[in-house]
Amino acid sequence: MQISVVSFTKNGVELSKKLADLWKERLKNRPECDRDVFSDVTGREEMTLYTKCSGQAGKDAAGPVIFVEQGVGEWTGEQMRAGRTLLFIGACGIAVRAVAPHLTDKLHDSPVLVMDEKGKYVIPILSGHFGGANALAVGIAEAVGAVPVITTATDINRRFAVDLFAKKNSLTIVNKDGIARVSSKALAGQEITMSIETGHISEGCKIPSGIRMAPYPPEAYVDVLITSREDFADTALLLRPKEYVVGIGCRKGKEAEKIEAFLLQSVREAGIFPEQICAVASVDRKKDEQGLLLWSRKHRVPFLTYTAKQLNELEGEFQASAFVLEKVGVDNVCERAAKKACGPGGTIVYGKHAEDGMTVAIAKREWSVAFDEE
Repeated sequence: MQISVVSFTKNGVELSKKLADLWKERLKNRPECDRDVFSDVTGREEMTLYTKCSGQAGKDAAGPVIFVEQGVGEWTGEQMRAGRTLLFIGACGIAVRAVAPHLTDKLHDSPVLVMDEKGKYVIPILSGHFGGANALAVGIAEAVGAVPVITTATDINRRFAVDLFAKKNSLTIVNKDGIARVSSKALAGQEITMSIETGHISEGCKIPSGIRMAPYPPEAYVDVLITSREDFADTALLLRPKEYVVGIGCRKGKEAEKIEAFLLQSVREAGIFPEQICAVASVDRKKDEQGLLLWSRKHRVPFLTYTAKQLNELEGEFQASAFVLEKVGVDNVCERAAKKACGPGGTIVYGKHAEDGMTVAIAKREWSVAFDEE
């Protein structure tokens, strides 16, 4: 997770340094395969410290703390446009005023949290579920011995949170107004009816109490409908699976704008929509490619990378390139990466296309949904 921490007092600066040290220690000691709440869609972790501490004290802040010259509102806008998570160490009012002009909607806003300068409380104030601010607040609180102040009704009442369920299962929320309707029923203790396209419930999955599965296609109104098809029935909330993985290769240092233009052009040519993309994948040599990282964070799409060995192990027919094989150790990056990220059953639906030092391919994955254990 790319976290920008901004403080406004000397005590706040010191707390941000302590938090950064504890955060690094936590990451160092966790198992390599354990992606916790600090991992963002790129699987990378970074905490950058900033301060607006007034006077010379702020500009002389020792250690890796960057003094913010511009106004807090302008700085906040830049951070949110870059898809970074924000942690304000100071008053809630400062955070609210700073983020207000830059808000879009609950499915696209950056996660925003507030912490007091004594480190007693951590409060997620924006994008608690879909952006992961609630989970991050709990993680930070555990690291520094603070109290996470969670105000989301479904969380504090331990009720089914349909937006969190959608995020965990790579489902696109088609009509976000339906979230409130489903959540209201859950909070009232009423039964939620759900219909899932046949063959797409994970094997052995246990349906939580309070949810009643209806046949697919449903014969009557259901609260939640999950399907990739167009012929859907009457429902409060329609969820569609993100079925596609984009594999991409590019020359080193390729501009983010050109990567985005080519990627979106390819998606349109394939006849799919950007919101149907569940991941972007490439060879591990591209894990630090800024253009790809920026696109991933901006659109909140996971960026996955694989070693040449992992890609070479894939069976199938791919458009080979002797040049690419010599440079990166695998004869095709985009098609192999797309299929690898799909897992078993993935198929190429848009073969390798090249343009201006970039290659793109798209694969379709087999999708399924699962529920958290109660």
